[in-house]
Order: sequence, then C-alpha cells, then structure tokens
Amino acid sequence: MFRFEDPIYLWLLVLIPILALVRFVTYRNQKKRLRKFGDLKLLKDLMPDVSHFRPRVKFWLLLAALALLIVMLARPQMGTKISQEKRTGIETIIALDISNSMRAEDIVPSRLDRSKMMVENLVDHFTNDKIGLIVFAGDAFVQLPITSDFVSAKMFLSSIDPSMMATQGTDIAAAINMAVNSFTQEEGIGKAIIVITDGEDHEGGAMEAAEAARKKGMSVYVLGVGSTQGAPIPIPGTGDYMKDNTGNTVMSALNEEMCRQVAQAGGGVYIHVENNSAAQQQLDNELDKLSKKETSTTVYSDFDEQFQAFGILALLLLILEICIFDRRNPLLKRISFFGKRKVVAALLLLVAMSISAQTDRQYIRQGNKQYNAGDYPNAEVSYRKAVEKNPKNPQAAYNLGNALLAQKKDSAAIEQFQNAAKMETNPLRKYQSFHNMGVICQSHKMYGEAIEAYKNALRLNPADDETRYNLILCKHEKQKQDQNKQNQDQNKNDQKKDDQKDQQKQDQNKDKDKQKDKKQEQKPQMSKDNAEQLLNAAMQQEKQTQDRMKKAQQQPQRRNILKNW
Repeated sequence: MFRFEDPIYLWLLVLIPILALVRFVTYRNQKKRLRKFGDLKLLKDLMPDVSHFRPRVKFWLLLAALALLIVMLARPQMGTKISQEKRTGIETIIALDISNSMRAEDIVPSRLDRSKMMVENLVDHFTNDKIGLIVFAGDAFVQLPITSDFVSAKMFLSSIDPSMMATQGTDIAAAINMAVNSFTQEEGIGKAIIVITDGEDHEGGAMEAAEAARKKGMSVYVLGVGSTQGAPIPIPGTGDYMKDNTGNTVMSALNEEMCRQVAQAGGGVYIHVENNSAAQQQLDNELDKLSKKETSTTVYSDFDEQFQAFGILALLLLILEICIFDRRNPLLKRISFFGKRKVVAALLLLVAMSISAQTDRQYIRQGNKQYNAGDYPNAEVSYRKAVEKNPKNPQAAYNLGNALLAQKKDSAAIEQFQNAAKMETNPLRKYQSFHNMGVICQSHKMYGEAIEAYKNALRLNPADDETRYNLILCKHEKQKQDQNKQNQDQNKNDQKKDDQKDQQKQDQNKDKDKQKDKKQEQKPQMSKDNAEQLLNAAMQQEKQTQDRMKKAQQQPQRRNILKNW
C-alpha cells in the first residue's frame, strides 16, 4: 500500500503547470523578438551553435526535479517497518470478573461498568508499561496478551460482557493462575496482578493461588467492587432480577474479608471501589512503588519512508541538467542528440518498454480502482488478467482473493490466498493471506482450519491483536463445538442403550407372562390358613414401609442449589 504522510504539500504541484505556461509564453515572445531582426531560417544559419532543443530539455529536467522534490516533501510511504524501542516501566495483568453478579447496580452505573472505567483510567495513566487483560467467571481466558498497545487494550475492554462466558460462577484462583503464566520472561521488572471482583468466590483456592504468585515475585492487588449490604442482579432486557433454584431473588454482596485475605496472601493490598476516584488514586500510588526496568519492545508501523528514491531521482535529474549546455559543443556538433525524430523515437521506445514491463501492474491498478468503487466482478476480471500475464505475482493473487471474497466465492478465494502465501516473500504481506483464510474458515465454523491459519499469521506478525483475538475466539468456539459433538454422541449412545433396555424389558415381560400363565395352569388351590398368613405378612410389610416414610420426612432435607452468578 502506498500513501503520503503529509499530502498537503502536494498542492505545490500546481506550480508545475504554471511554470510550464510561463515557459511557453516566454518562448513565444522570444520568437516574436527574433522575427524583428529578420527571417528565422536565415538567423538560424547565422547562429550554428545555438540549439533549440537543449534549453527545452534543461527546462523540463528542472521541472521534473522540482516535482520530485515536492513529492519528497509529502513523505511517500509504503510497506511495513519493524523497529525496536526501549521502554522503562512495569508489567500489569488485569483479571476482570465478568460473572453475572457484576451486573448489580449498587455501584453506579453497575459493578462491571465501573470496573471498565477504572481499567480505562489505569491504561491512560500508563506510558511505558505493558498491560494484559484476563476475563473470568466460572472459567478464565486471556482477552488481551501482555502488550504495549494501549489502544487495543481499550478496544478489547469495550466488548467485554458476561454473555461471553459459557460457564458462570466465580473462580478467582483460575484467573490468578492464568495471570501468572501470562507475564513475559523478563526478570527484575515489577509484575502486578490486579483482580477486580465482587469477592463471591464459588470455587475456592484463591488464597493459595495468590500466595504462589507472590513466591514467584508477583504482587496481587484486589479491587473489591460492590456493597457489603448486597444488591439484586438484573436480567438484561427483562426488567426482572435473577432468582435461585428455590425462587428467591439473589442478593449479591461484596465479600471484603475474602478479598483482604487474597491480597494479603499475594503481597499486595485490598482496595474498596466506591463511587469516587479514591480507589483509582490509591491503586496508582501502589503501582508506582513497583520496580521499573528498561525493556526492549518491538513496534510495528504499517508504512516505511520512501522519500529516498524520489530524492535520488531528483538529484540525478539536476546533475543531468548541469551537464547539458545551452549551446552545442564544437567537438560534438556533428552528433545530434536532440533531433525531433530521435526524441520522438526515444519517447516511443520508453513508452513501449514501460507498457511491456508493467502490464500486470496496470491490470492490478485497474482492478484496485474497480474494487474500491465496489465493482467486484470487473475487479476479478482485471486481477485474473494480471495473474495470466504474471502468474508469479503474489499481489495479483492476493487481490484476486479479496475480489472473490467480496463476492462470497469463499472456496476460490482460499485457493488464491494460498497461492499468494506460497509466492509472497514479505512476511507481513504473507500474514495477510493467512489472516483472510482464517476469517473465511471462521465464518463457516471450520474452527480447526481457522486456528491453523491464525497461528501461521501470528508467526509472521506477532503484534496483530485482531488475529490473536480471533484465534482465542476460535479456540473457545471449537471447544464448545467439540463438547456439543460429544454430548450428541453421548445422547445417541444413551438412546441406543435405552432402546436396548426397553427391548430387554419387553422380552423379560413376555417371558414372565408366559411363566405366570404356566404357574397359573400348574398352581394348586390355596388353603384358607395359607391365605390368612399371606394377608398378615402383606399388612406388616405395608406398616414398616409407612414407618420408614415418616422417619424420612422428619429428617431435614438437603438442597443442592446451582450458583450461576
């Protein structure tokens, strides 16, 4: 891709036609003045050393050099640049609780929204630090790997919602353990884990996880969000509140004691978040106490400066202009470099060479215009012509894939992206092909293929947060897909087993009926004494059964309530 960093300087190109017009008017006035002295042919014979073409060539060379200098001022850029920057700061992993209980509105506007605001303010406070983001409820996963890209951190933060988590609940230990494994291998730098939660730990093990993190040199800070009195949990879009299995409204309260214990075990502090900025200031002060270290950070910029090429061309044109004299050299007067026929022939030769050398590029440029205008079918035709002219042009194959993708010809698009990835030598252009293949596979729920494509893209461009987010999302969806498949297979197996059991029962019942019929045929008549004994035994058994039922009712009942908040 090509662009100008300072395109406002391109307005100076208006000087080119103005200078050309001034040159034309000056040349015309010069010819009028010469006619006053006599016939132009006679004057030409009287001035054999004067050249008519040399001044023109010099003027156009100067004009071309001026145009190149103006383009150079506009800072043309193309490609991708990778640079290493030195930064001094700390590493911070934020573990944000997104369980349903964070929807409670005892903190304005809600616990979750207040937590997001705190994280956003924290990111604004960072300058040379690194930040990562983990979301958790009944399970935990990395939302944003540790990075210095604060813009991406805010972007991912805005999309966080409890509906992202398939497993509800609150597992603080899982979030801390995942945060411990998410830091870089850099030693001697302050590492902080900030857990933002309402403290309803349903799984346990949080203090042990925090203590293990402290032993590895990490400090665990806990921000408690909510009130200790408790608040109901609203259900979005219904106006109702969440209820437990017994039909009672769930009241979610902040467990401050547990939060203090986790922070103490992790070597950090507990901070209660209220409707003011005191918690934010206290957290900033605590993080400033951590040791900072200079680290090397890889920074990717999409464009690299290309003004050098234009500067070199302008310099060559100026040197050439200086080497050409206004008058003919007496030693070389027999040789004519600037005759009309020779100039025209040279121009035609240059045009022919450019046409033959850039046919595929012309088709690509034509296709780009059609693609940008939304004319995808004609763009596909142009790109196919470019591929026919130069089958080894990776840009033509990549653009053709994009045109096919825009027309929802996904299988053909994947084939072109694969060809582009094989031919491309630039890693950062090659990763775009893998990224697009991943997007297509993801849209068709082919999560396994999408994961492989995203992995290849990240190997070529590890800084692409969008690809990393899609990879995490595909892994999550594939896990759910595999789980559903296993459940379906299990249901099929259970159905088969139930069918077999039913069939067996039917067969057994048939056999029992046959046996009863035989027994009834063979059974002798029962005496009166035997009948009375059987009746007494049945009554006694019935009495024992009723006694057991009364005892079971007198014992306290145990209820197993599933917590999903």
